[in-house]
Amino acid sequence: MNRFTLCCSALAASLSLALVIPASARDLDQDEALRLREKGIIQPLETLLQNALGRHPGARLLEAELEEEDDILVYEIELLTSDGVVREIELDASSGKILKDEEDD
Repeated sequence: MNRFTLCCSALAASLSLALVIPASARDLDQDEALRLREKGIIQPLETLLQNALGRHPGARLLEAELEEEDDILVYEIELLTSDGVVREIELDASSGKILKDEEDD
């Protein structure tokens, strides 16, 4: 096998693994979240939660997590709407921008 063929085979194998392995998110614990909030890197969850609840009046908070996804700090929030539907909302923890708002599976 010549060098070119070997390099192409290695590249193809690497790309196929990249397509199979999903991007991972790292959960941050409460100490990390507090440190980031004190440094002004992220907004308080309470502030962003009010925005999320405003989109779904009468909803109740089920779960909230701070994660790092692709170098972006994201609050992942699950709400139970007044209709009994679970919504998964992802918010950029720094800007407050809503990244995702959809029914949870």
